[in-house]
Amino acid sequence: MAVQNDGPAGVVALAASRGGFGALSQTLGGLPATFAAAVVVVQHLPSGYKSLLPESLGRRTRLVVKEAEEGDCLRPGCVFIAPPHRHLLVNPGGTLSLSGSAKVHHARPSADPLFSSVAASFGDKVVAVVLTGGDSDGSGGVRAVKAAGGTVIAQDERTCEDFSMPREAIATGCVDMVLALEDIAPVLVGLVGKWA
Repeated sequence: MAVQNDGPAGVVALAASRGGFGALSQTLGGLPATFAAAVVVVQHLPSGYKSLLPESLGRRTRLVVKEAEEGDCLRPGCVFIAPPHRHLLVNPGGTLSLSGSAKVHHARPSADPLFSSVAASFGDKVVAVVLTGGDSDGSGGVRAVKAAGGTVIAQDERTCEDFSMPREAIATGCVDMVLALEDIAPVLVGLVGKWA
């Protein structure tokens, strides 16, 4: 069943791959139930893997967590997880779409389509966060977020299991902050608090 819209202040988009479950758990676990933004998440999964992320992350955060469905509407305090084998896209007006189009950076879901779509739909009311992971996924999308006036955060090398994704994002010159994992949630609370 699609989630109806209560109008988030903006969108926080999180992307992770190798080591992502721990990073997502800590970040989402640090956000209050009153968080005014919607959260959208891409986590790379092995082919053929059934995602248990919504249930597992839902036990570690005060936010509502669900697997994204076609036509869902973003709402504050709700986390939408990209389902396996589908790109997650945010449309103008805050509805969600799922796409089975070609893999990006060998991944579907991929961070780049998600980041680009939230940038196009929410402009400067976007924070894109590149967490631990391999490859360069997210590096194209952070350019779109920055160009639209949004904010880009990358996890630092010390707290990453695999620094490849954050490193590639940082190399674009579009990252505003490089933060230790434990600092990301408090910074998100501060940034989103300015939108509400």
